[in-house]
Amino acid sequence: MAALYLYLDNLFDQDNSDDQLFASSYLRGFISLSVIEFGDESQALSQELALSIDEKLQAARTELSPQDRKIVQDYWLDLKQSFVSV
Repeated sequence: MAALYLYLDNLFDQDNSDDQLFASSYLRGFISLSVIEFGDESQALSQELALSIDEKLQAARTELSPQDRKIVQDYWLDLKQSFVSV
């Protein structure tokens, strides 16, 4: 998780779109909630942890407009491919 958090933190130091910054900030809250449930932040982003984040995002889907929901979902899919350990 440390590598994922570092990646998300570093996005603000780079030239990223407003959509990327929004999605990363929004996702970080859901990631943190799930991490707490699974132990601590020293763990890897496991498939089980990613599923928990998926479920939390699904439960909160009405918080976002359809366009923002798509931005967040697409960004989360990219992050999962890069950070989920098997």
